[in-house]
Amino acid sequence: MSNLIAGTNKPKFSVAIQSDTYKNLINQTLGDKDRATRFIASISSAVATNQDLQQCDAGTILSGALLGESLNLSPSPQLGQYYLVPFNDSKRGYKVAQFQLGYKGYIQLAIRSGQYKKLNVLAIKKGELVKYDPLNEEIEVNLIEDEEERENTETVGYYAMFEYTNGFRKSLYWSKSKMEKHALKYSKGYAAHKGYTFWEKDFDGMAYKTMLRQLISKWGIMSIDMQQAVEKDMATINTDGTYEYVDNEEETIIQQEEPKEEIAVQNENTENEVSMNEL
Repeated sequence: MSNLIAGTNKPKFSVAIQSDTYKNLINQTLGDKDRATRFIASISSAVATNQDLQQCDAGTILSGALLGESLNLSPSPQLGQYYLVPFNDSKRGYKVAQFQLGYKGYIQLAIRSGQYKKLNVLAIKKGELVKYDPLNEEIEVNLIEDEEERENTETVGYYAMFEYTNGFRKSLYWSKSKMEKHALKYSKGYAAHKGYTFWEKDFDGMAYKTMLRQLISKWGIMSIDMQQAVEKDMATINTDGTYEYVDNEEETIIQQEEPKEEIAVQNENTENEVSMNEL
């Protein structure tokens, strides 16, 4: 098997990660030898299980993973805090890894700021919404009590809110059609109905992330870590620290689909008000 990325003379990640250059970069960035060793083992294992990611430029994989590590976020698909997603970069002529923050990553970063007393995001099902007053940001809903029935009911919109420890509150509601238009605008793969984008694999998860991003980036208190994560979300990060947003010609989801049991737990957790003291 070739140790080079197809179409280039660049070494694959499994080879590059063992080089002195990459090891020195990791050690300098993390500043702890034991942590660096654990990081190398963890990211090497993650890449080894994803064939598409193996074809990406090693530098973009490492830089994206180091950003996630610096934010103390996990790349585990079960945790859903951040992802490394392969893209065909037409300008470079080869695949690169893109850093994508998951909605649970937004929640984790918000919790650490210590400013949020409550943070909630959930899908609103058909028949539940009575009214939403955007002027006063007041929502009236009659939630379906039966969990199984609610899970199987059509989603008509999404609601997100936060409350600071000082009592300040902010909320946002988007209809499903508005979220659909947002997805079509910002994901070329989804607009072309390729069948493998995050929007197609987990529309609700992407919708939760969008709601939290809209809410927190516009009205929330953002820590330095949160600012960095939001700024570099959906970007390809280079080893020199520069980053760019890839033209999404061919978006490929590389994380394995979560087990059904995990998805059920994930949805249950996000469809109840989340207290900062409970997470």
